[in-house]
Amino acid sequence: MEERIWHQHYDYNVQTSYRFPKVPVNGLLDIPANALPDKPAIDYYGSKISFWDLRIMSLKMANALADIGVQKGDRVGLHLPNIPQYIIAYYAALSLGAIVVNFNPLYTPDELTALVKQTGITTFVTFDMVIPNVKEVVKKAPIPRVIATSVFDFLEGSEVSTPESLQMKPEWRHFSTLINESKSEKKPKVDITPADPAMIQFTGGTTGIPKGAVLTHANMVTAAYSCFLWGSASQMYKTPEQRSVVCVLPFFHVYANIVCLNWAVLNCATMILVPRFEIDPLIDLLSKVENSVFLPAVPTMINAIVNHPKAAEIEIAKKLDMLNSGGGPIPVELIDQVNDLGIAYSEGWGMSETTSLGIANPVMGLKKPGSIGVPFPGMDVRLMDIDAGDKEVPQGEPGELTVKGPLVMKEYWDNPEKTAEALRDGWLYTGDIATMDEEGYFYIVDRKKDMIIAGGYNIYPRDIDEVLYQHPKIIDAVTIGVPDAYRGETVKAYVVIRPGEDLRAQDVIDFCKTKLAIYKVPKIIEFRDELPKSAVGKILRKVLRDEELAKSK
Repeated sequence: MEERIWHQHYDYNVQTSYRFPKVPVNGLLDIPANALPDKPAIDYYGSKISFWDLRIMSLKMANALADIGVQKGDRVGLHLPNIPQYIIAYYAALSLGAIVVNFNPLYTPDELTALVKQTGITTFVTFDMVIPNVKEVVKKAPIPRVIATSVFDFLEGSEVSTPESLQMKPEWRHFSTLINESKSEKKPKVDITPADPAMIQFTGGTTGIPKGAVLTHANMVTAAYSCFLWGSASQMYKTPEQRSVVCVLPFFHVYANIVCLNWAVLNCATMILVPRFEIDPLIDLLSKVENSVFLPAVPTMINAIVNHPKAAEIEIAKKLDMLNSGGGPIPVELIDQVNDLGIAYSEGWGMSETTSLGIANPVMGLKKPGSIGVPFPGMDVRLMDIDAGDKEVPQGEPGELTVKGPLVMKEYWDNPEKTAEALRDGWLYTGDIATMDEEGYFYIVDRKKDMIIAGGYNIYPRDIDEVLYQHPKIIDAVTIGVPDAYRGETVKAYVVIRPGEDLRAQDVIDFCKTKLAIYKVPKIIEFRDELPKSAVGKILRKVLRDEELAKSK
């Protein structure tokens, strides 16, 4: 790759390009299993699984899945929180050349059904707390193989669940039974190439069902090594035996999948699993860690951690050797707080379509508050004219961020039209509007898309709009993201009531709760007599966004 202006700002140990190993993602697990077999790979509320045992369990599960009919190319849905079963099933499915499809456990039955149908799921791994939802899904979208488990099954001292205790359907399989009855610990004899699909990660658009970004084994191995190498300037001072990462970000999100799960495997780092973000238990957990930890997070989590009443008491700066911020912009004021505490941090930008990485601030080098940083090794970036799309804008001018390189997805699953729209001559058109300064640092200034980022979750307004329109008393509605000091953005809905009807804000919120995952439910409802529209009747979402931005200034 030719020299770029931003290369001069890479940390001293980071090269401008790399040759990454041509191994499948599941092959990464061999590294810690051979180097530190007895080190805990997983710490789940004090219950520990070594890297060696994790590898063995993943291979036993892979062979069990093969025995019940899972084959290369099959889509295996993982509908799990951050529990050991996710990690075992993840590497097991990948060992067979199957394609992992991530599902948020908070999805409603309607949301799950649409995505199961879209991806043609043949195997679905779920857990006790959401089994009633899955029973609703299989009525509308039959799934050949459903495997169920309990969040307590891998906790020492807890009684392992049974099919009866989980109230499974008779034809479903039980996770622990599959592993325990598996007869083989050998690697499946499946030919997996770097170009083969490894994961479908749901991303969005502003209309319809979310798109499935197809990430290859090469994409994911490149991302894992890129993250590992980018952060090695700080991790080099700790031996592999001392390394650990707090996995509070959900594995079903590509950010955590790369920066927590696969990063941990490459670093021989213990994954401290946190199935659900709750600030007081997390602070309690951090107070007890023996070695300082790596903590990838979103800005709302970072804000809650550094401003917690017990942060000073537990000497939070000594507990965290590195904070990584993603999933949305981190306020400059919060960056100052982190710096004042003496905590190392890095902020970056990425998408599902770029395997979570793309641009980041150097770990040891020049960081610019408000900037997302410089492109990763091997990645090229252009800012294109927003209207024309086929010419670059002058330095300093805003343009659509387009990226090219080994982190860019293969395609959208079964969606050639959207693939052709997003990928042009290998360049991914991101929909984000950015500027580049004279030193090659990039700044996001706006989003071409209407996506809302609240608390690190990507929320697509059209999903909420469609639910609002289902309410019998609502005639017109539109959703936007409004600035929020804690969540980054929060969801606000503008609603026009049918003539003669009466409706309260809480009624609207309660209705949405029955149809949407909780993080998508509008927090603010504003009733209006009419909504701003164009000459052809299109609701002008941008007008409402501009109104809200004006209020916040």
